[in-house]
Amino acid sequence: MSKRRYLTAAIASATAALVMAGTAMAVPADVSIQSIKQVAKGLDEAWAVDFLPDGTAIFTQKDAKTVSTLDKSGKVTKVLDVPGVSVTKEAGLLGLAVSPKFAVDKTVFIYFTTGSDNRIAKFKLGETKAPTPILTGIPRGAQFHQGGRIKFGPDGFLYAGTGDAKNGNNAQNKDSLGGKILRITTDGKAAPGNPFNSPVYSYGHRNVQGLTWAGGTLYSSEIGESTVDELNKIEPGKNYGWPKCEGSCNQAGMTNPVKTWPTSSATPSGIAFYKGSLYMSALKGGTYKLNTSGAGGKIYTNLGRTRDEVAGPDGQLWVVTPGGIYNADGS
Repeated sequence: MSKRRYLTAAIASATAALVMAGTAMAVPADVSIQSIKQVAKGLDEAWAVDFLPDGTAIFTQKDAKTVSTLDKSGKVTKVLDVPGVSVTKEAGLLGLAVSPKFAVDKTVFIYFTTGSDNRIAKFKLGETKAPTPILTGIPRGAQFHQGGRIKFGPDGFLYAGTGDAKNGNNAQNKDSLGGKILRITTDGKAAPGNPFNSPVYSYGHRNVQGLTWAGGTLYSSEIGESTVDELNKIEPGKNYGWPKCEGSCNQAGMTNPVKTWPTSSATPSGIAFYKGSLYMSALKGGTYKLNTSGAGGKIYTNLGRTRDEVAGPDGQLWVVTPGGIYNADGS
């Protein structure tokens, strides 16, 4: 091994050890980790994180079927076991979003898979009764393509990314909730101004995994079939092509993605807009740091699979992996 390769490997190894020990440090750019520390570990397929008004993190674990909080000292506290969750490869307890009016209503929204569908439900933090479904009938796949990301938009409505449930026809069927981005009220009704007078906001999606807003514009990350994954700029009523198109195509009426990547290098999940850049999780490892045109590359590669990225109220980028949660200075 050359001296340069040996030195790079040694720095990477030392950095990984310090990260796992919870120590933040700045490292050379070619190691692909900037300043990052682990704040929770030993998790059972952590999937989504959001924040309460006091800065406390709240997150889901897909396979454990639990909602937990993570305080500023690093203490993890289970707050709810979610009944009726069906866990398979991509199914389970998935997305989570804190109500914008939490100070008044104490409400948290979750997206999860049951034996018959995917659904969105809500519960009041501090109560132990089962969450109340607000939108049911989102198609589920036996193993794959459940979607699952939910986020409140700047307009105060709840957006949800769904999967096609391994049936591409769902994506093009505007009467189906599968293969869509949905926009709903906190009671699960179609939000005012939706293009089809239904919960459907955009369609032609294969498996939406991430939602974020940059300058008021909605962006989504989407897992492709076998060729490319996508970053899409979402506009109401637009058709994003699946299953007729994977990536860019010349089909009339189809909206092409902003950027694509080979499925072998990306397989995206959650996405966040933080300090002027998009940060997109990659289940193939690391995080993509991008501008809104899709230019950029991978960082945080030593973390392995990353599931979610969220701009925290503490000014940090929060990075979720299946087994842990990290704070990162992504500037």
